[in-house]
Amino acid sequence: KQLEDFAAYCFNKSHAACYGLIAYWTAYLKAHYPDAFMAALMTSDADDIDRLAIEITECRHMGIDVLLPSVNESYVEFAVVPNKSKIRFGMSAIKNVGVGAVEEIVNERDENGKFASVMDFLERVDTRKVNRKTWESLIKAGAFEEFGQSRGDLLFNLDGLLALGSKIHKEKETNQADLFGGMDNAAESIAPTFNFDTAPEQMSEHDMLLNERELLGLYLSKHPLDGYGAYLEEHALPLEQINDTMDGKTVTIGGVVTSIRSITTKNGARMAFVKIEDKSAECELIVFPGVYEKLNAVWQQDQVIIAKGKINYKDRDGNMGQELKILVDQANQVTEADAKAYQPKGKKPKPPKGTTPSKPSKADLPPPPPPKVIDDYKEQSLYVQIKDPSDAEKLKELKEIAGEHPGDTVVILVLGEGDTKTALKMPFRVSLVDQLSERLKQAFSEECVHIK
Repeated sequence: KQLEDFAAYCFNKSHAACYGLIAYWTAYLKAHYPDAFMAALMTSDADDIDRLAIEITECRHMGIDVLLPSVNESYVEFAVVPNKSKIRFGMSAIKNVGVGAVEEIVNERDENGKFASVMDFLERVDTRKVNRKTWESLIKAGAFEEFGQSRGDLLFNLDGLLALGSKIHKEKETNQADLFGGMDNAAESIAPTFNFDTAPEQMSEHDMLLNERELLGLYLSKHPLDGYGAYLEEHALPLEQINDTMDGKTVTIGGVVTSIRSITTKNGARMAFVKIEDKSAECELIVFPGVYEKLNAVWQQDQVIIAKGKINYKDRDGNMGQELKILVDQANQVTEADAKAYQPKGKKPKPPKGTTPSKPSKADLPPPPPPKVIDDYKEQSLYVQIKDPSDAEKLKELKEIAGEHPGDTVVILVLGEGDTKTALKMPFRVSLVDQLSERLKQAFSEECVHIK
């Protein structure tokens, strides 16, 4: 009865019917036309790299290969390769490649057939419409891979190629403008040739993968962790196996560092927020000042690391969220040589046992009762006293410091002093580390900070 009444005004039957039908349609399409469905889904999420990464992983689980962009097979959007269970990356999803340039390439290909070589592409596609930046991005993304030249050699010869391309298209315009010039003779007079020079230093596989991530938003042809298989399997838990029921548990993970954001805290200490990804997912590592200083050399872009710490899904207010964070205690770098020299022992790490299901958010809970003195907490709690209840700045400072050290310990705010003290349970929790205690004692004085 309650559900029926609820359906009458909040999520009514017409909405339920529509969403039910959409769910049926999408399930049918995914089951019967999986490659076309996934191509359409990735096109709709082309600007959301996190979603795109999840969908490409899903494609691999479904046995669908997602291929690098190609000037001969890609379109503006993600597209299915005919007669194959494969999807080509959409060219407009490449950074610095505009829709207009892609349409120019696709229209020429549709009218006059596939491109036979880089030189054929140069002759047929006007360099004024597909400019240097676009060429460079297409090369780095692997869109000319099928023609035999390496990405390094193409980049090394790019200036010469574009100069020749400009000359070709100017000659074409001149011959078209000449009312007395025969087009057959004009075409013969162009007959361009180009000698490719070998780059003095070939692009490394590492640099190729970095270019892919920069321009496509993710690694596609390979992954930097491909050479770390057995080592990571036996030393680190895949990120996709971690969920919010494990909040507060200790775990060891491994992956490649994709971004580092360092900040200076109010007391002048350095800490960092580090993005790391493995082949299944990504997460944020929170590196507090003590750990950051001790392990400063570990935090380098594109470095493969192993990190141990506490799982944390709570936001700054202590409510359960969806984003995985790890509060790091230990970390170390792992080289590919270390991984290759490792002798597998056949033991893989097990996920920590989950605790209770996800806690409801603050919005789902009933209003709290009026504040009262709290004297019956059974768990260990952090007590912070603000003697002047009207001091809003002190309360703000407490929230900021607590936000830098999220964890599982209850925070009790004691307002006032003497017989007028009132204790309140704060909506956030903290991790009882030395840095937190030191910061609080500096901000509120030692006599105002207690752990009971």
